[in-house]
Amino acid sequence: MRGPTRRATILGGLASALLAGRLDAQATPGLVVLADGLAFPEGIVALRDSGTMFVEIAAGTYNRLRHGSRTPETIATLGGGPNGSTIGPDGMVYVANDGGLTFTRIAGRHVPTGVPADYRGGSIQQVNPATGAVRTLYESVGTERLKAPNDIVCDEWGDLWFTDTGKTHARTRDNGGLYWAKRDGSDIREVAYPIQNPNGLALGPDRRTLYVALSDRREIAAYTIAGRGMLAGGASPSSRIVAAVGGVLLFDNLAVEANGNLVVACVQSGELLSLSPDGRELGRVRITEGSPTALAFGGADQRTLYMTLSNSGIVARMAWPRPGLTALHRL
Repeated sequence: MRGPTRRATILGGLASALLAGRLDAQATPGLVVLADGLAFPEGIVALRDSGTMFVEIAAGTYNRLRHGSRTPETIATLGGGPNGSTIGPDGMVYVANDGGLTFTRIAGRHVPTGVPADYRGGSIQQVNPATGAVRTLYESVGTERLKAPNDIVCDEWGDLWFTDTGKTHARTRDNGGLYWAKRDGSDIREVAYPIQNPNGLALGPDRRTLYVALSDRREIAAYTIAGRGMLAGGASPSSRIVAAVGGVLLFDNLAVEANGNLVVACVQSGELLSLSPDGRELGRVRITEGSPTALAFGGADQRTLYMTLSNSGIVARMAWPRPGLTALHRL
């Protein structure tokens, strides 16, 4: 499905989810709201001190929420549409910026509706969390402009992997892809292209399995990192589908448990979906306060699952029954 029909279907599904009565639904058991009133938060990372950092896409900012505070501090203003974020071994934050979105308010919640008039393309940015200094590392791959970088992770070499979902315009849709880049801004490669609407990204416990959420298809693909900047299969990298789930879900970001299980944010149905490494469904948690988008494990024992509920402007946490995989690089 392409063009206005496809866009209307996705956005209509999101609007339907928002208007399906969740505003009056019973609170999700165990969910703790850490901050609200935010401008479409996303890209959350957990900090050692139990605080978090995250973006606000509609505000174009990168923020820190300290443990015990309900008021985020703006670290940096990035412009465009900062989306995913990750921490590097140098203590810097790396942001996948989708170039911006327009939003409509429905039932008090944000719904993304299109591409802003000042959209020029996406980028990969570096943020110094201590000073707020912002550096744009990449805006293109060769002669091809980045369209909408979405999620990003930093591997054991300290290099960056990120998805680009492409933009949905009034009558056209960009192809998406998977990219690799050095964090000093010196080298970037398109490693898998085209991919239909790739979204969330996560490393498995072996740090060599790279999971990619294929949003529209309700699938999780797994690539094998064969070396620095390389996927198994070389110029035509191979992947395997580890999960294919039916129903109204629309996969967003994902997190990985220490045992290899996957936790997927299902933005359209407003659920957290647990999957085994071989794709078996282990359970679902309905989030009534909003649609979950980004996830991160943290806390002293990695049993706290932090999340953004983007459309309702909430950052929240809940206890998780199993420990999450500790991030390779932390602050």
